[in-house]
Amino acid sequence: MKKPMPVIRSFAGVEIAPHLPALAELRMRVFREWPYLYDGDAQYEERYLRTYRDSWRSVVVLAFDGGRVVGASTGLPLSDETDEIRAAFDGHLVQVEHVFYCGESVLLPEYRGLGVGHRFFDLREAHARALGDLRWTTFCSVERDPDDPRRPAFHRGNEVFWRKRGYTHRPELRAHLSWSEIGCGEQPHTLSFWLRPLERAR
Repeated sequence: MKKPMPVIRSFAGVEIAPHLPALAELRMRVFREWPYLYDGDAQYEERYLRTYRDSWRSVVVLAFDGGRVVGASTGLPLSDETDEIRAAFDGHLVQVEHVFYCGESVLLPEYRGLGVGHRFFDLREAHARALGDLRWTTFCSVERDPDDPRRPAFHRGNEVFWRKRGYTHRPELRAHLSWSEIGCGEQPHTLSFWLRPLERAR
């Protein structure tokens, strides 16, 4: 049963720190699902989220049901991201300094289909515009073999939603990350990027 629309708020820079434990817990829960199959690791989460904590230009958008965090999305300028993410744009015509990187969007299943995903993108893109020197927004998604037997029979990807948001898949832009996968331990993964121009505020 779906819940009422949660309250959605943005936090920037140092405001993020108190919310990182809730974000880590939510990531470990939601990313256990296909296609990430992430076997949650608190130490990995601490290393990963440190990037957002340490960037004064970062943003975390949280969805609350009462005092409970039920959804989250993150973003920051690509130039503040890790080497592994930035490396995808090496030699590309789009320069890292002009790109805002949207990290994850994670939402508990019972809150999906309410428009929260659109609000996550709206607020991250608004934050990127407010920074004033960015021309593109991007994010990446993990590549999986379509014949992988672990793929749920009725799984629906987010590609249609992303295209409606104006993003174009750029499979030549790739990042390579490792994380612990359920039943497999540490595994290498390839992620490809989606890109769109960041229009000026009206």
